[in-house]
Amino acid sequence: MRKAVLATVLAAVAGVTLTPMTSSAATAYKGANTAAVQDDFNGDGYRDLAIGAPHAANGSVEEAGAVVVLYGSASSVSTTRRTVITQATTGIPGDPEAWDGFGAEVTSADLDRDGYADLIVGTPDEAVGSNQSRGSVTVVWGGSTGLKSGTSIAPPTGYGDGRTYCRFGLSLATGDTNGDGAPDLGVGSGCEGASYTGPFTRTGTAAYTDRESFYGATRGVVMGDVDGDGDAEQFWLPGPTDGDLRGPVYVQPGVTDGDPAPPSYRTELPYADGHAGVIGDINGDGYGDLVTGVSTDDSMSGGPAGWARLGGEIDVLYGSAQGITADQKPKVFQQDTAGVPGTAEGGDMFGQSLSIGDLNGDGYADVLVGSPGEAIGTRASAGNVVLLRGSAAGLTTTKAAGYNQDTTGVPGAAETGDQFGAAVHLADLNKDGKLETIVGIPTENSDGCVWIARGSSAGPVLSGSVNLCGKSAGITLLNTKGYFGAALSGAHVEL
Repeated sequence: MRKAVLATVLAAVAGVTLTPMTSSAATAYKGANTAAVQDDFNGDGYRDLAIGAPHAANGSVEEAGAVVVLYGSASSVSTTRRTVITQATTGIPGDPEAWDGFGAEVTSADLDRDGYADLIVGTPDEAVGSNQSRGSVTVVWGGSTGLKSGTSIAPPTGYGDGRTYCRFGLSLATGDTNGDGAPDLGVGSGCEGASYTGPFTRTGTAAYTDRESFYGATRGVVMGDVDGDGDAEQFWLPGPTDGDLRGPVYVQPGVTDGDPAPPSYRTELPYADGHAGVIGDINGDGYGDLVTGVSTDDSMSGGPAGWARLGGEIDVLYGSAQGITADQKPKVFQQDTAGVPGTAEGGDMFGQSLSIGDLNGDGYADVLVGSPGEAIGTRASAGNVVLLRGSAAGLTTTKAAGYNQDTTGVPGAAETGDQFGAAVHLADLNKDGKLETIVGIPTENSDGCVWIARGSSAGPVLSGSVNLCGKSAGITLLNTKGYFGAALSGAHVEL
């Protein structure tokens, strides 16, 4: 094992704004995960909340990692209705080993189509045999009593060509690429990507598995339907390359004829950049739109000038009947964009984490952006999040709002190094039709916390919002902070 070293991702974009064209689609956009259930691991009708704590200890084993699942209810979630999953949990493959970081990535989908969502966990720093940081992906199966046994998702045959520090599980995405109703899985890593076409068996075997070696390293993967045909496209985000320091973006189309194999052709989007992304229908036209985050700026790169705009940024590309085409230029938002709360400063890491969803039920997806490096006053890396609203004209700064731990009604206080916004997530946990705002604060205190504010038609309700923290949720600590809240189901750039 080796101790995971947090390496800052170098990324940026130089997009030119373009007003999105809207058109009608036959059916409403379903989202990136088109399974009948989303995040409902016990089938009670309420979405549940998976929280990664990759630095949690397991007994005397330092930073083995854990995932805590808080079960939803009419009163949202609490730490009393929970499951704590580690590699020492009965039925979970592997063993808790020092610095594995189980839970660095989390997402969900009903992979075996039994009506219960399944938890998918990425552990990119796990050693496999003598191979340091080879990485692993684990599925924990849902059921009527919640999450129980699990299995490993094996890398494709020939994956990594014998290399060791591949960090398999660096990013995860789910969606239905061939319209058969079975979620498919995309896995990113430091060596190459992997595609799995569902349905999956309980042994972790997919109907079809493919190496995505064309892209090389794949820091990010995103799945969602951007052309309205009912099949999700896959977007692969390799990260910085020798020829493109900002990081290219490729789109691989969905399969329309039911063929289980994804197509071998892909298109580079020359104006697009990013290391993490999400898809949702921002302008309400029935087509998914792609939002990517490029959070590292020149002050953090340690290299030549010309990376991200100062403080980081997000880029928006709009779907259509033709999907997202190579000639489309993104709309760019940063903290110096008029109407975006805050001021762009070196190291803010605006765009480090992203989540998308229709927060207030108006038919337009909104975007929550994490900026964990944001200084609040003189308190460096205290962190901040910004909510940008969807509209018929696309993403807008109208009614944009920023939140941090100095915001009235948000529990706690902004402190140096808290990293409020390292992970973000929008989800309806109490089934009232409004999305809760969930923000990871992984270095709050010794264990880490998540902030949860219930949703309303006006946005997050700050009064009565709560911080739920790792020790009260059942994680244990040893020597280092637990990083509870470092991973949520929203996208983030894994460092």
